[in-house]
Amino acid sequence: MGNFIAKHLIAKWYEPPPPPPPLVLVPPIFDFPPLAARTRMVVPAYDVLFAKLSLHCLFEDYFEPQSHLFTRLMLKPLDDPHVDLVAAFSASLDEKSGTDIEGNALFRWQRDLDDPHTFVDFQVSTSEPKCQLRSCAYHPKYRLGAFGVFPLLMQKRVNAEDFGVMGLRYGSNNLSIGTSFMPFPVSGERPISGWIVARKGNLTAGMQYKPPLEQKQSVIDLMDMKNWSCAIGYGVGSTSPLSPSFNFALELARNSQLIASFYQHIVVQRRVKNPFEVDQVVGITNYIDVGLELATRVDKASLDESTNRSMFQLAASWQANKNFLIKGKLGAAKSSLSVALKSWWRPSFTFSVTATTDHVTRSTSFGFGFRIEDLRQPSYQRADPNYVMLTPSKEHLAEGILKDLGKRPMFQSEVDSGNYDHLPRELKPIGTIF
Repeated sequence: MGNFIAKHLIAKWYEPPPPPPPLVLVPPIFDFPPLAARTRMVVPAYDVLFAKLSLHCLFEDYFEPQSHLFTRLMLKPLDDPHVDLVAAFSASLDEKSGTDIEGNALFRWQRDLDDPHTFVDFQVSTSEPKCQLRSCAYHPKYRLGAFGVFPLLMQKRVNAEDFGVMGLRYGSNNLSIGTSFMPFPVSGERPISGWIVARKGNLTAGMQYKPPLEQKQSVIDLMDMKNWSCAIGYGVGSTSPLSPSFNFALELARNSQLIASFYQHIVVQRRVKNPFEVDQVVGITNYIDVGLELATRVDKASLDESTNRSMFQLAASWQANKNFLIKGKLGAAKSSLSVALKSWWRPSFTFSVTATTDHVTRSTSFGFGFRIEDLRQPSYQRADPNYVMLTPSKEHLAEGILKDLGKRPMFQSEVDSGNYDHLPRELKPIGTIF
């Protein structure tokens, strides 16, 4: 009798703690932020916006050249996190062409770890033997920046660009305007270029004046339409990997090419049941990227038989977790499929293999890549509780899982509000400067 009373009294006074909230694993993007984003301040904003940086990473990263072995080392010393070294080597595996090894090394100093806009780097390359110095300084208060690119050692200097390029720029949240010029002109020429890009809501428009380097001119000809490029784009979302984004752009390039590009970054959560994880882990975040580029010549009078009239390429990638990435690329002449596997320790090791099929010769060749990285934070897979239940869809009703919805939930991240302060550096947007 006493045991019965004690059991019911304890049950009345003691309430078990509520179950822990469901968690979704959030892996980092394989290479975010991309290495090209660290030097975007020495490149005209026109060449980076309109999803050009994202499309470049989608179409180029982890697609190794045919019959080549690519190796990249990215290291940062423990005593000074402001400097790092990136070295890359490429060796040909084709017996017919013989052994061909190319390499380059880049030493970089960055003033602020979270702000890549002020830096100095020094590059040495063997592909075209040269040493190059680049530098950029940006003042966030006045939103003004100055940059310079100076080749120090070259075997042969032909164009004014071979002697160095300098530039000034202004960048705010909705406007980017700047100019670049060659401080050491050749034979009296005055090569100069400029750009202006503005944003209003989801619309972005810009123009760039950039005459060809081979065009010798002593005056700036702003009336020649062949020296101008213009583009307009529509974009939704931010540059954070956790935020879905959509971009579409039309560009009329100065070489009489009309280029249509499309890029979409999709963030989805799928169910996961891993015996090595805790019970409240019910899902994992996946990243899917799709990109399309279509280019055609609009000046039919200047076309000849040797001119490529059009260009088409389509690519897609799927990152299932922090360790696995698969990418595919389809083109008019060639198609490629790449698989990358990444380790979870620091420094991280990434191995990739690419199969490329030539549609003309119907032959398949392979390329291999190996990367060692210690620049970004170590590979991790964070359990994020900041996810809420979505309204069940008709698909759930058809599967009959409403009665047991707690075991197969769908989730939505709260990053749609635009608050990224609680995120690690690798998941925050690239920058606020337009």
